[in-house]
Amino acid sequence: MNEDLRNEVEAINSIYGDDSLTATEEENVFILRLPQRDASLRLWIPPDYPSSPPAVLGTQSSGAHTRKGEAAHVVEVFRDVLGRLFQPGEVCLFDVIEEVNNALPSEVECPPEEQDAHLTLESWSNDSAFEDTTPREHQPPWTISDVIIELKSVFVARSAPVSTPDQAKQYLQRLLDSDKKIRSATHNITAWRIKGDNGVTFQDCDDDGETAAGGRVLHLIQLMDLWNVMVVVTRWYGGHQLGPKRFSIINTVARDAFVKAGLVKGDVSAKKKGKR
Repeated sequence: MNEDLRNEVEAINSIYGDDSLTATEEENVFILRLPQRDASLRLWIPPDYPSSPPAVLGTQSSGAHTRKGEAAHVVEVFRDVLGRLFQPGEVCLFDVIEEVNNALPSEVECPPEEQDAHLTLESWSNDSAFEDTTPREHQPPWTISDVIIELKSVFVARSAPVSTPDQAKQYLQRLLDSDKKIRSATHNITAWRIKGDNGVTFQDCDDDGETAAGGRVLHLIQLMDLWNVMVVVTRWYGGHQLGPKRFSIINTVARDAFVKAGLVKGDVSAKKKGKR
């Protein structure tokens, strides 16, 4: 495995959860587990990647809840996006995964025992937990993501422009002080990346008890090549372990907050490639 591929594998596993992209015993064959989806793909990645493009060999697993024909559709979409985004000499798998995940429809309907969590989405969306109750003139300029509810765990992210680490810390404290429900959430995961005067840069993150989550969010900010921004991902634990999937959801809401804030220009394909 060459250095470019090794770095990209590490980045993808950091962002989407351990074992998202893993090598098999077959030479140059990898298994890709797409974030928030049951289907997994078999990829052939040539030894000289990124000089030569990867290829989709087919489906490794369709997953227990995948509709008939959906796995084949995932393969088709992945091949199409890969063909459009690959440029010789530039790693592309992160960009392809992001665009495929955005292009595909929402995951299959949840089993009946999980539907009660999704039925609460409207009530969560209208809840005061997503509104800063301090006077408007004193509110940080938060942009709020869509809410994701998974097995009764609720995730939402806020992003805001910041110019100094002190300002980021003040915004976070003001958010915690402004709403008891946010303050009492299971986790408030934070990350920021700031470019100051004279080229001095600052970046930091905090897991707030969700081990390794802050570093993964910061890694996402680095991959998206964003500066002078902070993000807070709030999670209320729903009583069910989500495993590595929670990292994918955390990064999904963080990215959604950046998109809604206008920080992502155009499609994923428009982002700079080669960032790890």
